[in-house]
Amino acid sequence: MRSNTSNEQASSAVVRSASLLMAGVLWSAVSYALSPVIAINDEAKTVNVKPQSVRGGLFVLEGSGGNVTVLSAPGEKLMVDAGIAYSKESMMRALTGISSAPPRYLINTHYHWDHTDGNQWVHQLGATIIAQENTLKRLSVDTRVDDWEWTFPTSPVDARPTILMKTSKTMKFHGTTLKLKYYGPCHTDSDISVYFVEPDVLATGDTFWNGYYPFIDNENGGSIDGMIRAANANVANVTEHTLVIPGHGPVGGRADLVAFRDMLVAIRENVARLKSEGKSRDEIVALRPTADFDAKWGGFVLDGAFFTRIVYDGLK
Repeated sequence: MRSNTSNEQASSAVVRSASLLMAGVLWSAVSYALSPVIAINDEAKTVNVKPQSVRGGLFVLEGSGGNVTVLSAPGEKLMVDAGIAYSKESMMRALTGISSAPPRYLINTHYHWDHTDGNQWVHQLGATIIAQENTLKRLSVDTRVDDWEWTFPTSPVDARPTILMKTSKTMKFHGTTLKLKYYGPCHTDSDISVYFVEPDVLATGDTFWNGYYPFIDNENGGSIDGMIRAANANVANVTEHTLVIPGHGPVGGRADLVAFRDMLVAIRENVARLKSEGKSRDEIVALRPTADFDAKWGGFVLDGAFFTRIVYDGLK
């Protein structure tokens, strides 16, 4: 599915995808020799973030870690995710390019640093931070992610959410209805979606990476089965008209969600079958159960071997 808005985005998406691919090659190459967090942060220091119009006053800012969604209204803005703090100056220019209005609300889709590291400076501009309660839990302590070879330090108090939800929340922002919904454990144990009702736009956070293998945080509530459940929920909750803002990658639609879900299911089946035969993780990686998908999905942060390890580790 591609709406008129999606078609208008095609040429700029090619340029963005090319730059993301180059960064992805670097990140994949260092992923086990050096924490990918270092390379991703280095990329965020030099990125030139530019606003991309979506629909109904919504914009996407790509490049500062995860995608940032901005709803512009008279006199104020609402943001979904805040990117990496190293990109503050570029993010500020992009936000000012939309309007001079300050942010009133910031919604975190989950706790990962590439979506929450900018919380503090966005809050200092006046934004109240909203999140699922497990996001606050994770940001309030040091959190280790072995797959990234990194321990994320406790976030400052003014970088933590103060309005918390458990399973769902509905709010209004200048005539736009937002429905926030908790997925349950999937990518992490803290993921929510944000559906902008009137413009029919769904922000999925990292339950959807458009065109890329997703990271799954097995240590902090994630699993391949949880990701598949979230992917099924995303497919069920959109129509052919809905625009979908992923955690990473270009704006897409229902067909992209279906392709992502089908990829997850196929690779999960491949890895589970080999595991049931008694093969070790290293043996399964060597057999390349992602081979049919690597050309399309393996060009960003995770290559096929990295994704295979994550799927294997998350199988119960």
